[in-house]
Amino acid sequence: MTTTRGGGVLPDGPRHGPYWLRSITPGRYEPVSQERAVEILREWAAPVRDVPTALEAELQREVFGRLLAADAVHCLRALGEEATHDWGRVHDCFHEFVLIDRSAGQIALLVAADD
Repeated sequence: MTTTRGGGVLPDGPRHGPYWLRSITPGRYEPVSQERAVEILREWAAPVRDVPTALEAELQREVFGRLLAADAVHCLRALGEEATHDWGRVHDCFHEFVLIDRSAGQIALLVAADD
């Protein structure tokens, strides 16, 4: 017996995190302070215990350093049931940020997920 998982061969488009990609548009992002973004990411990285030293160093370099250098931070809002794809409920945690660093001429997409 063959089991098909998901919606088959892209009948409704690709998925991104818990959402159908077509549901993610620029208007679904909202400005958020650097402080709030750090708080969200700290809760994601260590909900119960301390972060191991090596991981903390990598988070500082790759995540928090970029976040604190950004001129603007935008967070993807929760999109609701209509945007959640057929496997989307397997995610307990999914956070997405767009970081804009004008002085460096960079835009970064930061995704923190439990998968």
